[in-house]
Amino acid sequence: MSEVATYQLLDGKRCSEAVRADIAKGAVEVKSKRGRPPHLAAVLVGNDGASKTYVESKVKACEEVGFRSTLVRLPETITEEELLHRIASMNADPDLDGFIVQLPLPSHIDEERVTLAIAAHKDVDGFHPENIGRMVLGLDGYLPATPAGIVELLRHYRIETAGKHCVVIGRSHIVGTPMSILMSRNRYPGNCTVTLAHSRTQDLPAITIQADILIVAIGKPEFVTADMVKPGAVVVDVGIHRITDTAKKSGYRLVGDVRFDEVAPKCSWIAPVPGGVGPMTITSLLLNTLKAAKGG
Repeated sequence: MSEVATYQLLDGKRCSEAVRADIAKGAVEVKSKRGRPPHLAAVLVGNDGASKTYVESKVKACEEVGFRSTLVRLPETITEEELLHRIASMNADPDLDGFIVQLPLPSHIDEERVTLAIAAHKDVDGFHPENIGRMVLGLDGYLPATPAGIVELLRHYRIETAGKHCVVIGRSHIVGTPMSILMSRNRYPGNCTVTLAHSRTQDLPAITIQADILIVAIGKPEFVTADMVKPGAVVVDVGIHRITDTAKKSGYRLVGDVRFDEVAPKCSWIAPVPGGVGPMTITSLLLNTLKAAKGG
């Protein structure tokens, strides 16, 4: 099989900038109508470095589009009941349009119970069963941020999806499963024939090589290699990992779930890591918050 001569990047940073410009306009409209801008809060439990970085980037993004943001820092020793009480008060706060609880949580806290405790109309992460159910039925609601960001990225670059075979690797409720639903829906982007593959899938390369659109969210560094990818495929890499690299000043480099240098030459389009899906996830969170501020 011959390789594709050139590939183009699904540039999440550039796409995100365009979408955020529209979000900023929406924030001005909301403020003019009700006297205050959209308000997003993020709850950070403990001192996990990666979580702290993610939350801070969300706070910064809020500032850039004219949202009000609140960072709620809670000690790692907080009890589950204390956290649930805090969530209940945020659910009832009329000044707060939406909020997220940054995962992962300390091991003594049940993440499922916490997710269920967030009111569906303030669940701008899109994880509540009511929002997942509305997505499955094609009803209006808050979509999970990362899958929604990928859909927006495909739309921005006008990637043809109708009738295409989309293979999603990874079945998490955060990315893989909702991604498979969104790509199969009767709209654009969508109308794909979708295969949802995972760790128990037999002969995975035989399936991925058939994909016109390959979305990889398996959580394993550089898992997808060139022999697993069809020439001309569109590849979306959701993973992000730090791996040791003594040649770098930081001592590490960031990679995705796809071996980029090897896979990219076979692609028509590919999302890089970093700079692909990551910026779109936060942008989707802002879109959900703006929607909540406008009344859902």
